[in-house]
Amino acid sequence: MRIWGITDTGLVREENQDAYAIKAIGQRELAVVCDGMGGTSGGQLASGIAVQIYQQEMEALLKNDMSAQQIAQTSAYCVSQANDAIRREAAQHPGYERMGTTLVSAVVWDNNALVTNIGDSRAYLISQDGITRITRDHSVVENMVENGELTPEEARHHPNRNLITRALGPDPQALPDTFPVALKPGIFLLLCTDGLVNTVADQEILFEVIHGGEPDDCLDRLLTLAKQRGAPDNVTAVLMATP
Repeated sequence: MRIWGITDTGLVREENQDAYAIKAIGQRELAVVCDGMGGTSGGQLASGIAVQIYQQEMEALLKNDMSAQQIAQTSAYCVSQANDAIRREAAQHPGYERMGTTLVSAVVWDNNALVTNIGDSRAYLISQDGITRITRDHSVVENMVENGELTPEEARHHPNRNLITRALGPDPQALPDTFPVALKPGIFLLLCTDGLVNTVADQEILFEVIHGGEPDDCLDRLLTLAKQRGAPDNVTAVLMATP
């Protein structure tokens, strides 16, 4: 499996509050992307803690003989550990009480993946057949889309698009969703923050991944597109390619 990662502050924010990590654990590949929130430096601290603790716990607990269900349970436990670590840190530092972060991760092995998410960072499955969003945003506008009050395109530009309903940090018990995914040769798995999807449409992502050029340059091309649209937020993405 080939994996690429990129993170950028964007053109408006003064600080990059996103974080990501890529790690081989035994016969599994792990990737995690987080988008922090909570004022000056709080978001950066929260996303950094989440990536560090989640990866550290997964390294300690993930085994080659685990089933998809066991991996899902392990991932959810590691999310809870990251949440506890963020809350402990916030309790010790005045001004960080409201800091938090999203999290989206993928564990890939053989022809399978297990995706975990909480918040509005996303995972996509991309192939010659098209682009499919795996995750569901935990956000106000996602609920409005599901209720028929907004179209997906309207949601991308809605003034409340950054209001999320679940996150690590603010919630005493952070409850992620998990998704088992079947993979085939030639399929790409994309993990990304909303700084990408709020500026680059799904069909544009599909084109760049499949038709835009070499995979090695794909994330650079997507970042360039985001910056051409103003990149008002941090942009972070991890692209995983099956052989």
